[in-house]
Amino acid sequence: MTSTTDPTRKPLKAVWMPTPRAQSTAIVTAAFGQNLVYATVSTFLLFYLVEYVGLSVGAIAVVTVVLTVARIVDAIADPFVGTLVDRTRTRWGKLRPFILFSAAPVALLTALIFAVPDIDESGQLVYFTICYLVWGFVYAACDVPLWGLIGSAFPDQTRRARVIGNVRAFGAIAIGLSTLGAPKLAAALSFGPDTTAAGWSRAVAVIAVVGMGIFLLAFFVPRERATTTEPLGFRQLFGTLFQNKPLLLVLLGSVLGFGRSIVQAGGAVFVVVAYGSDENFTLVGAAIIAGMVIAAFTTPVVMRRVSGRTLILFSAVAAAIIYVGMYFAGFENLIVLVVFIFLSGLMLGVFLVAQTTMIADAVDYAEQKTGVRNDGISFATLTFVTKVMSAFSVLAFGIFIVIAGYQDGVTVTPQMQDTVFLAITILPAVSCVASLVPFFFYKLGPQEPVADLGLS
Repeated sequence: MTSTTDPTRKPLKAVWMPTPRAQSTAIVTAAFGQNLVYATVSTFLLFYLVEYVGLSVGAIAVVTVVLTVARIVDAIADPFVGTLVDRTRTRWGKLRPFILFSAAPVALLTALIFAVPDIDESGQLVYFTICYLVWGFVYAACDVPLWGLIGSAFPDQTRRARVIGNVRAFGAIAIGLSTLGAPKLAAALSFGPDTTAAGWSRAVAVIAVVGMGIFLLAFFVPRERATTTEPLGFRQLFGTLFQNKPLLLVLLGSVLGFGRSIVQAGGAVFVVVAYGSDENFTLVGAAIIAGMVIAAFTTPVVMRRVSGRTLILFSAVAAAIIYVGMYFAGFENLIVLVVFIFLSGLMLGVFLVAQTTMIADAVDYAEQKTGVRNDGISFATLTFVTKVMSAFSVLAFGIFIVIAGYQDGVTVTPQMQDTVFLAITILPAVSCVASLVPFFFYKLGPQEPVADLGLS
């Protein structure tokens, strides 16, 4: 009897499979690095252009339009990035290759949009517009697959909710680190008594390289759920997306609630208008971040007994009341303002965790209903609504800045301060109320509400 063992054949190497804890840690850490970059851009870009590039009121109006149009275009592009992800088949999976090859371009383009050259204003606008549009497309290629990876790597809904909560919590910490640290880093790298545009350029370049370097952990450690089906066509992918009514309701409710993002988009400029310098932004920024972090850590625990839908409805009503209260309290007393900002951050943190979990549950629901799992395009809708919310918040705040007539060097009047204050109080309150309607009708079945699915 002959042996079937081939003595010349090399033994198979053991394949390292990361534990769920290792995968969770890697994704949360990678998202922290990515959020560090995105928070710097979303929080300080308008501030950098107004205060350090020194654009005129007319140019600020143009930039506001550019930022809005670019983010809407990016948002529309996200589902197409998602379809490319869903149609990709490699030995690394369909999500992780996009994470690997997008990190360096995102870092480079982030540095470039904060390095507007000292040329005539029209040239500056052309330079910024090109760089920002390209940045948006490239950023989509890193953002969409990261969220899809969370849904793919963690099929258990309880663990997935915990991972989403941790991603949101450490994302808020990244925003806080950026909010508190970026101005100080820019001042240190200005190499002089005053912070300069060049100092901001160097600081953002450092943040971009470090953040996207950390982001690469999402490629090296996590593993995707095996894909057994052939790649679907664009029509099939979009067809299953538009059949997912629960998902579409989350998207609509999120877009209508764009006002939740206005404080982050315009907070730095508001502080300068209200208090004459950006020194108090550290305190204001820390307040909203603290609220978001606390909510992000506690919301997954609460969701074991309370549905995401219920939490979002509660957070919308509570946030509207908080914003109205902040308006009537005024901004003259900084401590009172900080308390209201903290409470608004708390409600924003609840919304972000519940929203993401509801989208993940809707993806699972659609898979059970249609037999198709489209992580890429479905989670692209999360980045889609995030960008649309950001676009509308920048547009709304920019309109109020233009109406107020504010630009660097102008004499600030009480009327100007009141106009800008309306943008971060009453407008978000109205937006939160409008967002209630779609979320009220969200359910994952004809009779089964969201509260009973997934996390109970």
